Amino acid sequence: MVDLHTHSSASDGTLSPRELVAHAAQHGLSTLALTDHDTVDGLAEAMRAGDKYGVRVIPGIEVELDHPRGAFHLLGIGLWRLDAAVEATLRELKRMRTERNIRMIAAAQNEGMPLQYHELTTLAAGSTIGRPHFARLMVRKQLVANEQEAFERYLGDGRRLHVRRERLTLSDAIEMIHKAGGKAVLAHPLTLLLSWTQLERQLRCWKDAGLDGVEAFHANSTLANARRIAKLAHELDLIVTAGSDFHGPDRADRQIGRGSEGMPIDEVCALPFLPSTAI
Repeated sequence: MVDLHTHSSASDGTLSPRELVAHAAQHGLSTLALTDHDTVDGLAEAMRAGDKYGVRVIPGIEVELDHPRGAFHLLGIGLWRLDAAVEATLRELKRMRTERNIRMIAAAQNEGMPLQYHELTTLAAGSTIGRPHFARLMVRKQLVANEQEAFERYLGDGRRLHVRRERLTLSDAIEMIHKAGGKAVLAHPLTLLLSWTQLERQLRCWKDAGLDGVEAFHANSTLANARRIAKLAHELDLIVTAGSDFHGPDRADRQIGRGSEGMPIDEVCALPFLPSTAI
């Protein structure tokens, strides 16, 4: 089995990159793409672990783009060339996140919540800070009963502490991914909240802008919807991928190496993202 969409503690996963790869090996995976949010900081550790545990690690990333509704996430899979230009874009992503996090801390303090930015960075322990870290800090300070309450009351889209951050444009994100030798794949397309007609129209436009593939068999998609997305992708000559969107073993709905309705992900999915010498 393989998995082309996973997260480690370098962003908002619960396992370190080494632990993630070990977990993949224990569950029989041959190949794993690490696609942390807005960072590649976990890749070196993951690749060393891959050598140790016999798992091929494909370098990747996940970035969020502007979209009027829902969530527009783009996977960069197969980032085998992280040159200076790519690193500059990654620094810009980090700046955008940091500015948003500082504004969210200020919003929390305006609500009378005793949250400090240094507490957030300590909790994150060097990983990319996101809303899950805010939720964990709020639970630790007994401001909410659990992380779900933190999102429902304060951190979710449109809630009091949510701050919309700057994002890369689609063209900039695709350019970064292609410069790094990777392929740009639309993640979990149903979160865009588009009708099927709208999705087809957008995919045609995005393909013209350089989109390479679509993650049809995401763990949160039904098989019926996944097959419909895959059929559409094939008609548009886009790569079809599958991923669990694994963040840790605590989520029963996202098991490593398994896509829609728990379907094992076949290793053929990884072939378009391997360096030519590995095929």
